[in-house]
Amino acid sequence: MNTKLYKTLFTLPVVALLTTGCEDFMDTAPMGSTVTSDQKEETVAADPSRIEASVAAISANFLQFGGVYTDESVHSDIGYPCIMLTTDSRTADMVADPVGYNWFSDGLLYDDSQPTSRSITLMWNTLYNQIYTANNVIGLVDPETEDASSQFYLAQALAIRAFDYFTMVQLFQANYQGHEDALGVPLITDENKDEVAAAGLARSTVRETYEFILNDLNRAIELLQASGMARPDKRYVSLDVVYGIRARVYLTMHDYEAALADAETALASTSATPYSMTEVGRPSFIDIDDNSWMWGILVTEQDRCSTSGICNFPSHMGSLNYGYASVGAWRRVSTTLYNAIPETDIRKGWFLDGEGVSANLPAAAQEYITGAHAPVYTQVKFGVLNDVWGTDNNANDVPLMRVEEMYLIQAEAQAMSGNPALGAQTLQSFVQAYRDPAYTCTATTAEDVQEAVWMQRRIEFWGEGMAYFDIMRLGKGVNRLGGGYPASTVFNIQAGDPVLIYPIPYDEVQYNPLCVQNQIVSVPTPIPDTQTGE
Repeated sequence: MNTKLYKTLFTLPVVALLTTGCEDFMDTAPMGSTVTSDQKEETVAADPSRIEASVAAISANFLQFGGVYTDESVHSDIGYPCIMLTTDSRTADMVADPVGYNWFSDGLLYDDSQPTSRSITLMWNTLYNQIYTANNVIGLVDPETEDASSQFYLAQALAIRAFDYFTMVQLFQANYQGHEDALGVPLITDENKDEVAAAGLARSTVRETYEFILNDLNRAIELLQASGMARPDKRYVSLDVVYGIRARVYLTMHDYEAALADAETALASTSATPYSMTEVGRPSFIDIDDNSWMWGILVTEQDRCSTSGICNFPSHMGSLNYGYASVGAWRRVSTTLYNAIPETDIRKGWFLDGEGVSANLPAAAQEYITGAHAPVYTQVKFGVLNDVWGTDNNANDVPLMRVEEMYLIQAEAQAMSGNPALGAQTLQSFVQAYRDPAYTCTATTAEDVQEAVWMQRRIEFWGEGMAYFDIMRLGKGVNRLGGGYPASTVFNIQAGDPVLIYPIPYDEVQYNPLCVQNQIVSVPTPIPDTQTGE
């Protein structure tokens, strides 16, 4: 692959445009007075680079070191990847040790069930900082613009705002179905931010939140269709990506027919193709230019997360590079999930086996990780730049959406919308073609196909920040018995337990008098692990 020195196209100097870290989302007062639609058009026409740079700032917000804690003292404050690592740490699939090098121990221990948790502050403010930046763009562009570039940029802001609110409502409330009238999140827009800054903002209901999300996505699709403008690179959303996001939303709402339609539209309109077994038969998942990636976070060697050395996704996740993971916070697959992966599945090699070996590793990589004394079942899914094993150059890109997800949504939605046989066939065809030629899907009921898809999702997207959202949308618990977890992190949390819903950050409730707190529960007590996991 190309080194990151060649991946600087459209990497704009947008630092001055980024929002500074804030301790609550109330810090949204505009820098100037409200402008009319005509004034917006005049501003953009006079200086088109202003909106282009503002849109680049939205994408840049996905990757920021010190975006919330601006003194850079919190090494998990790295933008959206902090949400990926925080939520994955809560599951029963990713094992780690609650040591000082593990900046995500609070998720592992469920200490993040308390409103004073640093992780909750990071997730809340990271998303609202990006929403604030998106609102700036939305407020800058005339919603009725017929200029192709302006339509494209407005679509970017709307789609990413929708993505952020979708992420938030899944974190801070239970699944959509059956909880439509429960409290969602405060919906800050470009239109109400003056009022919010002055008086605060109540939480909208879950139904209202999802309606808002869908309205943004629907409008983004219309604008992208009207614009016809190609994105500069995969940091930006395109039509297939927005359909993919909307497919996720409908899947979470259990509107399976709509999810199926959007997944199939995304597949029909994308140029992305799944990773082949050869491609994932070695450490991978670090390059936004890979054919499988529909959308991702583009990282250059000049980004602050990269120059920090250890305050980035590869540092916290990676086993084959230098960072927090490789000096003690090793990320490992649970033995229950590992044992469920067939020997014929290429993804078994994404993890070291019980002897510390992976058939997927080149000899030099195996030599490196053996010498580093990595624990058994350590992940070796994520590669390193230019196959420099042990490198301290952590400028790896981070995936946000891969085309494989659309096939798995398609299979689940087919089954759950009334055709389990077709869903099973879709699933079997996908896995046989790209991951395990010996795979057979024996499920016959819709629910069993859904379970089979969930297993594939757990394997396929391990470490990509999707597992916890699946737990919530499917109404699952978190059972770590027999998974190889350290004693202080063994829990068997039942589905529906309120500890699975994050509380609103303490500071937010204090500063926003209209924001009602979620139910606060105690940190769960670890239980004896009565199973061996072997």
